[in-house]
Amino acid sequence: MMEIFFETKDVFQLKDMEKIAPKEKGITAMSVKEVLQSLVDDGMVDCERIGTSNYYWAFPSKALHARKRKLEVLESQLSEGSQKHASLQKSIEKAKIGRHETEERTMLTKELSSLRDQREQLKAEVEKYKECDPQVVEEIRQANIVAKDAANRWTDNIFAIKSWAKRKFGMEENKIDKNFGIPEDFDYID
Repeated sequence: MMEIFFETKDVFQLKDMEKIAPKEKGITAMSVKEVLQSLVDDGMVDCERIGTSNYYWAFPSKALHARKRKLEVLESQLSEGSQKHASLQKSIEKAKIGRHETEERTMLTKELSSLRDQREQLKAEVEKYKECDPQVVEEIRQANIVAKDAANRWTDNIFAIKSWAKRKFGMEENKIDKNFGIPEDFDYID
């Protein structure tokens, strides 16, 4: 379809393209609209709405300029990549200086590895005994005190509501307990 635009260097409407494309290039008439729209979406064909009609055009010079711009972008990316590659190679060479494999170096890396393994084992052991840590135990005790106070506060609230319900509605305490699912041994926590 691009060849139609480049050869004629003319502006077309959709109905013109639906007539020309099947005859000259063998594009099925049913797919002309989709192909044309995809070319517009890709920026290969220009489209402008004038009045109620859409006009389509593409000139070889625009395609040439688009390719040149794309080529320039790719060349700049290539040069940037080459510079980055060269700087990384220099960094590698610089890092290799003084890192020759010697017996002492091999021995030190083995020792470092074993010390790291030992450190991980010690961390795991400390984690295992963490619940016996006095600070953790004290935090648990404080949390228990707060929870106990909260439970007693809610128990107090429930007793206040039960008292109010007895006065307001004249209900017996055991009926209130039964209706609201309050157990018989319900009381404050010591």
